[in-house]
Amino acid sequence: MKHVFRGRTTEWLLTTPSLLWLAIFFALPAGLILMAAFRPADLHGGLGDGWSLAAVHALADPSYPALWFRTLWLSLVATLICLALALPAGYHLARLPRRRQGVILLLIVLPFLTNFLIRVFAWKTLLHPDGPLTRLLQNCGILSEDTLLLYNSGAVLAVLVYVHLPFALLPVYAAAERFDFCLLDAARDLGAGAWKRFWSVFLPGVGAGAGAGALLVLTGCLGQYVVPQLVGGTDNEMIGNRIVQRAFSDRNLPEAAALSGVLLIALLLVLMAQARKRRHSAREAGL
Repeated sequence: MKHVFRGRTTEWLLTTPSLLWLAIFFALPAGLILMAAFRPADLHGGLGDGWSLAAVHALADPSYPALWFRTLWLSLVATLICLALALPAGYHLARLPRRRQGVILLLIVLPFLTNFLIRVFAWKTLLHPDGPLTRLLQNCGILSEDTLLLYNSGAVLAVLVYVHLPFALLPVYAAAERFDFCLLDAARDLGAGAWKRFWSVFLPGVGAGAGAGALLVLTGCLGQYVVPQLVGGTDNEMIGNRIVQRAFSDRNLPEAAALSGVLLIALLLVLMAQARKRRHSAREAGL
């Protein structure tokens, strides 16, 4: 009994700093955002006295459904593309010699040492009508003179994938590194083809890493506003752009908080669904 008590005490001592960190820097700010959504806006752009449902009623603005739909489909497509690239890349990376793995991982992490805005501006320069990529494609006859690579949904999607791809690749690689590749050899001996081995053996084996990577990419894309603002233009805004507009340009903090609250609740639902699926899989494995 004393041993169990000591084990639980040690567990609480180890987890308390993380719980405090989450409570102070996540739960408390999230609660303040949700509370701000039910406050009135004052004339100076802050929060007025009392309580009001005006910000919640403003969510019925007819322009919001199209904005939410664009945010959702861009985020989902970017997540699927990142996974489609990360799974084979993680597979081959895990099978490389240890020294070559270190070099490639360094190249993957290296862009993070550069400022995020500089990387997005580099894409804006690359996709600009006078940029090198546009000129090259026009000289090759692939693009016409009036075709723009910038300020459209394709540009936003391409930069979203570029920005978030490492967040999908690194968890997949971490899971693939612990995967027993002898299982693929056994599946081959049993007559499974290359695609069958990848889909039925490797993919379930790295499912936890793929799920974590998908979650990181999806949450990052849903809250993104810098990428659509710089390379998407006014016709390709995402919900993050409208939150920034309400908070800084319109000075309507309650409505910005209401939009942020909806986004926060949506992300929490995704996290809860992921956690529930993981518990269900753990119970099935235990059986």
